[in-house]
Amino acid sequence: MKKLLNIILVSLMFLSVDAVAQESIIPEIKYADLDKYIALAKENYPRRKIFETRKEVIKTGIPMAQVSYLDLFSASYFYRPDQKTALDPLNPYNVNGFQFSVNLNLGNFLQKPFLVKKAKAEYKISQLEEQEYNTQLEMEVKRRYYDYIQQINQLKIYTQSAQDNKEVNDGLRRKFEKGEVTLDVYSQSRINQSAVSTAKIQVEIAYLKAKDLLEEIIGQKLSEVK
Repeated sequence: MKKLLNIILVSLMFLSVDAVAQESIIPEIKYADLDKYIALAKENYPRRKIFETRKEVIKTGIPMAQVSYLDLFSASYFYRPDQKTALDPLNPYNVNGFQFSVNLNLGNFLQKPFLVKKAKAEYKISQLEEQEYNTQLEMEVKRRYYDYIQQINQLKIYTQSAQDNKEVNDGLRRKFEKGEVTLDVYSQSRINQSAVSTAKIQVEIAYLKAKDLLEEIIGQKLSEVK
């Protein structure tokens, strides 16, 4: 009889857990919310901003390399007052007005096309790095979202289990007070209730951690997401 009561007690303890655990969490996944979280992560996550800013910095190198061709040319404006015999005593042929010159350094000139090509290649690399990180960021948001949904369902399971075990324990306590069950059976019921309550607390902590991690990557409280 004692063994039978123990078997019944343990079965009742896990009855609600097994019943809920058999349900799928896939219907709980809201892809519209997931898309919002991914968009928020791309907008707010600091490391994502670093990649975007770096790409823009590298992009400016392309026009800088292109306009460097103008380094070959120089222009000056000379002014000689009326009372001065020469603008430059060492070069008395300088006159008022603009003067243009071309200074060709063959080595520097030949480097220009390669500098432009290098700037474009660096910009392309920065674009690919940003695309790669965007993919990684999307996967990380999905992972944290799925973990969050999992912990929500785990919390529901263990909350229901704790409630069911409390009802079982209360019923056995009344039976024990009437002498209908032994002290061992009632003690085992209290142990089981304590174990389930401890497990529920651990699941609550896991839920809060999953929620915090998701909020960290999207840069916003879940309650503020519309």
